[in-house]
Amino acid sequence: MKVQGWIVGILLVGVQMVGRAQQVPLVKWSAVDSLLAQKSDTTYIVNFWATWCKPCVTELPYFEQTQQKYLNQKLKVILISMDFARELTTRVVPFVTERKLTSQVWLLNEPDANSWIEKVSKEWSGAIPATLIFNNAKGKKVFFEQKLDALRLEKELSDFL
Repeated sequence: MKVQGWIVGILLVGVQMVGRAQQVPLVKWSAVDSLLAQKSDTTYIVNFWATWCKPCVTELPYFEQTQQKYLNQKLKVILISMDFARELTTRVVPFVTERKLTSQVWLLNEPDANSWIEKVSKEWSGAIPATLIFNNAKGKKVFFEQKLDALRLEKELSDFL
């Protein structure tokens, strides 16, 4: 009987954790393309990252802090995971949950990166981390194929907000 109670307790904790997990949609390029074509006066920070990329993981808190700092302004952070689609539930969702990420997270399911990388930026070789900051209504766009720190992110955002 003690073992059954212990198992039920573990299952309840697991259900509670799943209940709090952020939804991470598996998206195709068309969703990213639509995002990049937004005509609103919102500034978007789109970060391409992966759970296995140490520099990517290091900079995630800076994007989270930025999202919180500008919560009441027209700024949106979207974190696009480059992990394999098959790792959505086994790696990406647990990673997002453990780190309590509040920014919107997508997993891009487009194995042929050569078909879309230049559409993000002609400067992009495909390496991550990579970040695009843009505001189409203001006609502004900057791209970084490197890890950003909090100061650099703040400096770059000052031109947009």
